[in-house]
Amino acid sequence: MANSLHVKKGDRVKVIAGKDKGRVGDIIEVLPEQGRVIVEGVNVVKKHTPDRSAQGAKDKGGIITTEAPIDASNVQLVVKVDGKEVVTRVGYERREVTKRRPDGSEYSATRSVRIARKTGKEI
Repeated sequence: MANSLHVKKGDRVKVIAGKDKGRVGDIIEVLPEQGRVIVEGVNVVKKHTPDRSAQGAKDKGGIITTEAPIDASNVQLVVKVDGKEVVTRVGYERREVTKRRPDGSEYSATRSVRIARKTGKEI
């Protein structure tokens, strides 16, 4: 089975450890194989890139500022409760759903949904 993390792309998270502790941002990319995530505005680094215009590419050289990955264990999900953003753990529940077969008949099945432990609501 593929590696999975407690957060997904687009989730709003708060950094709970490291040099950017306390910062809140949205997840830009998830790297489940490495157990890391890239968060908007967090762990910003400068990359020095060479000029590649001589080889036919249109890449100009220079210093580029970009976000670097951080460990997924250093972020915690943020949800809105009464207009305030609070951190919460992620839980999973099995919910009953009705599915349809290609021939048109319906059947009952369950699917797993993520829930916020603080509120008990689906994320």
